Amino acid sequence: MIQYALKCYEGHQFDSWFQSASAFDKLQSAGLVTCAICGATQVSKVLMAPAVRPARATAQKNEASQGDQTSGPLSTPASPEEQKIAELRRSVEANSEYVGGEFAQKARAMHDGDAPETSIYGEANLEEAKKLVEDGVPVLPLPFRPSGKDN
Repeated sequence: MIQYALKCYEGHQFDSWFQSASAFDKLQSAGLVTCAICGATQVSKVLMAPAVRPARATAQKNEASQGDQTSGPLSTPASPEEQKIAELRRSVEANSEYVGGEFAQKARAMHDGDAPETSIYGEANLEEAKKLVEDGVPVLPLPFRPSGKDN
């Protein structure tokens, strides 16, 4: 795996992981690398410092001196956009029921009046999502994955 610092033509900067350097090149040439903020496909690599792991003894000493810290560079949103997405995620998870892969069926049942209306979120494949939209079921994609599915 390789991590690149990227920037779109609008100036948004973000990081993304790729299987290899050639995988990045292949995805970029196919227009499949998009800005995490605005969705633009005109994305380029940005100069970045390599991540070098410290010697094992130094790493263990640093871990011992830090104690039980749960914060780190990936736990805090880096930009105002990421902060807003994190707030949206907290709100959705606090005020909605996660229904997993049954999202399309439950959303359709509520729309048809076969189930009581409630706030839900979950997962649907592209075909299910298209059919819901075509049938007038009010749905929208969320800019994050459900908790526990981040890896």
